Amino acid sequence: MIEDPELRQLFKAESAEHLARLDDGLLRLEKNCSDHALLEEVFREAHSMKGAARMLGLSKIETTSHGLESMLNSAYKGESALTPAVIERMTVTLGELRNMVREALTGTSAEPHVAEQASQVQLAVKPSPSADHKPVPPPFQGDDRNTGKPPEDSPKAPPPPPERLDKGAACEPFRIETVRVNTRQLDDLLILAGELSVIQGRWQHRLSLIDEMVEHWTNLERSRKKLHFLLRKSDLMDKSGEALRQMLHSDNETLAQLGNRIKQTRDAFYEDGARLDTTSNALEERVHAARLLPLSSVFSLFPRMVRDLAREQEKEVELIIEGGELDVDKHVLEEMKDPLMHLLRNAIDHGIEPPMERERLGKPRNGALKLRATRENNNIFMEVSDDGRGLDVTAIRHVALQRGLLDEDALAAMTTAQLQQLIFSPGFSTSDFVTELSGRGVGLDVVRANVERLKGDIRMESAPHRGTVVQLRLPLSLSTTRLLLVRVGGRRYGLPIEFVNTSRQVSEEDIFTLEGHPAFEFDGQAVIAPRLADLLNLPSENQDNETVCIVIQVGDEHLGLRVDELLDEEEVLTKPLGTPLRRVRNVSGLTILSNGEICVVLNPADLLRSTHKLSTAPAKRQPARTAQSVKTSILLVEDSVLVRVMEKRILEDAGYEVLAAVDGVDALNALSSHTFAAVVSDIMMPNMDGLTLTGRIRQDPRYHDLPVILVTSLASSEDKRRGLEVGANAYIPKPSFDQNILLDTLQRLIVP
Repeated sequence: MIEDPELRQLFKAESAEHLARLDDGLLRLEKNCSDHALLEEVFREAHSMKGAARMLGLSKIETTSHGLESMLNSAYKGESALTPAVIERMTVTLGELRNMVREALTGTSAEPHVAEQASQVQLAVKPSPSADHKPVPPPFQGDDRNTGKPPEDSPKAPPPPPERLDKGAACEPFRIETVRVNTRQLDDLLILAGELSVIQGRWQHRLSLIDEMVEHWTNLERSRKKLHFLLRKSDLMDKSGEALRQMLHSDNETLAQLGNRIKQTRDAFYEDGARLDTTSNALEERVHAARLLPLSSVFSLFPRMVRDLAREQEKEVELIIEGGELDVDKHVLEEMKDPLMHLLRNAIDHGIEPPMERERLGKPRNGALKLRATRENNNIFMEVSDDGRGLDVTAIRHVALQRGLLDEDALAAMTTAQLQQLIFSPGFSTSDFVTELSGRGVGLDVVRANVERLKGDIRMESAPHRGTVVQLRLPLSLSTTRLLLVRVGGRRYGLPIEFVNTSRQVSEEDIFTLEGHPAFEFDGQAVIAPRLADLLNLPSENQDNETVCIVIQVGDEHLGLRVDELLDEEEVLTKPLGTPLRRVRNVSGLTILSNGEICVVLNPADLLRSTHKLSTAPAKRQPARTAQSVKTSILLVEDSVLVRVMEKRILEDAGYEVLAAVDGVDALNALSSHTFAAVVSDIMMPNMDGLTLTGRIRQDPRYHDLPVILVTSLASSEDKRRGLEVGANAYIPKPSFDQNILLDTLQRLIVP
């Protein structure tokens, strides 16, 4: 019997499929034994059955399946005749296989003797009259190779046919307990379950409207009762007064019925909402559970890789794996396989020293490399650690300065932990820190990007000659996100709640300057606290002395974000940005709130990085980006609706006035009737492309100095050369689009 429950269930489902297809194939072969395509199909099923049995160590099933496979292969090659008697013998053997599978699944002993059956299956194949060769020998027990000799204990006569299955299972109902589902269908179900969670939020919004109706009805009823009371106390005793009293009495009855209906609707809405909550939560849990897979399905790929890489490097490495039994979302496994492989490669290549060096340092010859996974609440933690040489902070500082990532003053102000985090920057994906062996085209910046795309974070600790620890925190569920909604610059923005530590009121008196940044004291520590509007290049509406500060935590670092207003929390389904805007800084996606408003979901890790680059110097502020100044007009030319809307929003959020055109012809018409400070255009467009438009602009003396920026998916050197030849001032490829590059380019080109 298969001991492992999970493997037992998998083999149960797979063997049932193979047996059913073998049964169907043999029935069809009885009618048409010369169908080579069918013969090959049945042969593959027997081969797959043998392979599955071998993986699980089910030698009896493996041997019998191999016998079927050999017979079918011999018939397919024309080495033996596929007579009705041979097919009948294979059918009997198929019954034996069913018994063996049942034994492997339930522990119930199967009566027939497998070794005898396996031998008989092979001996039953007789050469066709036209064949001038020897019969195909029986298989060697437990191997794919033929020995040329039958086993010594092979019987002289075939064993009796097995009992029919319906005798032993007559009272058992037919049930299909497992089915195979395409993973894309599971992904679609998870998305629908997430949409249902969003509908829950909208239902809450509708319920609040019904509560408001009840409140209005209560107030109206109270007012009418007061009016009726005053009327009774009045001196109106004529017919008009009596008619008014009767009308009020009739309206009171109608109002009471309306109130009862509204209350019944509200109560029913509450009841249906409670059921919706229960059903939606149960559905999401079940669908999510169906997508869970053990980490061992990925972790099992690494021991061989580590062994081979260590030998290539002439190093001795012992890999220790813990937590492989934990279940995580299938998408997490898919996305984290390459990053984990890269971290392990990097540890072997750069972290663990050669044996002789380790002995000289007083370390064991064997380097310790550990891959550990733990679960905490709704998060999964994966940790890759080694006891190697650790990170060289001096070398990190040198490369950062050499590649222009930071200047000397900024590097001098950074802590050791901050310097260590620089190795996740794209500029460090070089041979100095990531070799072809450890990288295989994947840099540490991609590791960080994968983790952040999964709404997680990454942190690193390292000590010289003691080793390095990289810890990844990932959510167990990827369907929906709970956002903390804030208002900045007149718009709503969402922060993933798992990154939010707390919120508090902060006055200008609490703010002081730290390393050129505004900061305040939080839990006895200084926390940098810029205005979120400054990070997003937006005008701030709140000019009061006191503002709301949201404290977020990314890894071990805290950041305070001062916002105009703290709104609410909401469960949403986040939609990622499209390909052209996938790398928009500070933004991880979009969502639709319960009230129908589109909300930008912010990226906390990006906000932290933007903070380190933000300068408090007032000279950096553009007049076009202040609320009080006259807005600068930009002509945006883009035929894609999605890209046009996103770029228009980026420019408007930066304080520009934007007029959009759908192609070059539309843009020329706009130029003739409006005055613009710059043109931002795509290249590939109908009617008139961006290159032709740029050439036409440069031919007109009125627009000789008008800046033209091409933002396009054409990213080759030849494309850039063509753009500059027709007179474009700047060329920004969409695959590497960053909103700050566009805004900085505009700031540089537009003359105040």
